[in-house]
Amino acid sequence: MKEFGGACVLLDRSDINTDEIIPAKYLTENSKLALKPYILEDLKLNSFDPQTSLEGAKVIVTRQNFGCGSSREHAVWVLEVNNINVVIAESFARIFRQNTFNCGMLAIELPKEDIEAIFAIEAEEIKIDLKGQKITALGHGEHSASFELNPFDRELVMAGGWLAYADQKY
Repeated sequence: MKEFGGACVLLDRSDINTDEIIPAKYLTENSKLALKPYILEDLKLNSFDPQTSLEGAKVIVTRQNFGCGSSREHAVWVLEVNNINVVIAESFARIFRQNTFNCGMLAIELPKEDIEAIFAIEAEEIKIDLKGQKITALGHGEHSASFELNPFDRELVMAGGWLAYADQKY
């Protein structure tokens, strides 16, 4: 099982859509790796530069409704090829959330109060205890929170995604 957590980037906005995660003009690429340089290319946030702000990040923390818009796996794939394996938000678009688990990555939903606390301490690192279903954010202070995954999604993540899960079970 892969390790989850690490350096994080804070994206202080709700409704970040799949076109901002990976612009549609790159959907003709024929490999996941070809998507890599275009991650969050169209996201407009103060002091955010996709070329430098994501360097070394393994975790994205954001607000509500992350991954809304078109239902495409490419939005999860571009995170995956950039070594981001966890997104923490108040809520996710349903299809984006399931695609994350299908790829063996974590989509963690936390209440608004916990998201606010993570932004307040300007978290730089997120530790994930998958078995204990707990995160610890470290920055100018520390904040811990519990999360829940349904048993099937947890099995998908622990197996490494849908294909690995199917190989193990069938």
